[in-house]
Amino acid sequence: MTSPHDTVKTADDALDAALRGMYREVLAEPVPPALQDVAHRLDKLRRQKKQSWRGGAIAAGILLAFGTGWFSNGQLSLHRQSPGLMTQGDVAHEFVRQAGFAYAVYLPEKRHPVEVAASEQEHLVQWLSKRLGKPLKIPLLEAQGFALMGGRLLPGESGARAQFMFQNQQGQRVTLYLGALAKATTDKASAAQMADTQFRFESDGTVPSFYWVDQGFGYALSGQVDKATLMALSTLVYHQIQ
Repeated sequence: MTSPHDTVKTADDALDAALRGMYREVLAEPVPPALQDVAHRLDKLRRQKKQSWRGGAIAAGILLAFGTGWFSNGQLSLHRQSPGLMTQGDVAHEFVRQAGFAYAVYLPEKRHPVEVAASEQEHLVQWLSKRLGKPLKIPLLEAQGFALMGGRLLPGESGARAQFMFQNQQGQRVTLYLGALAKATTDKASAAQMADTQFRFESDGTVPSFYWVDQGFGYALSGQVDKATLMALSTLVYHQIQ
C-alpha cells in the first residue's frame, strides 16, 4: 500500500523531472564570459584587501545575484530583505551595495561599457529622466580629469536606476549610480539620521563609494581611486546636480 509520504515524494520527483526538462537547454549553457570576469575581478579585490570570511560571502552573493539575473533573461535580481522590515539605514546600505555590484559588472567592459555613449548625451539625459521619473543632470567632472563615457538603465528595488560612467586619461573609471530608494519603516533615530543630506563612505564592499540620500533619491559615486579623489568628485557631483 502506498503511503502519503511515498505519494508526495513521487509527485516531487515528477515535478523535478519536468522542471529539468523545461530548462534543459538553459542549464546546459556555459557561464557567460561577463560573469566569469566578475568572479575573477572580485577574487582579485578580495585578495588585495585581505578581507576575512565576509569577503567570500560578498563575492558569493554577487555571483548568485547576477547568476540569477542571467538565468531569468538578463534581469538583475539582488537578494534583499522585505522592504516592510527595512529601516532607512538598511535601504541606503542596500542601495550602495547595488551601486558597487553594477560598478563591478561594467568596469571591465571594453566595447560596451555604457548603453548610450556620451556623443548622445541629450538623448541619454531625456531617456533616463523619463524612466526614473525625475529630471536628471550629468555632472561635469573634467576639472578632475574624468570625462563622461555615457550611461545605462538598470533595474532597482523601487523602479528604474541609472548609471553614468566617467574615465580619466589613465583609464580609471568611476560611476554615478542613482535612483529612488524603496520605502522603509522608520523610527525617530533613523529618520533624523537620514533627514540631513550628508556623505557616507562605504569601503567594506566590492568597491569604495561615497553615497547620500536626498528626498528619497539615492546617489552613489563608486570607483577604485583614492578616498580624497573620490570625495572631491562626490562634492562636485553633489553641487552640480542640485
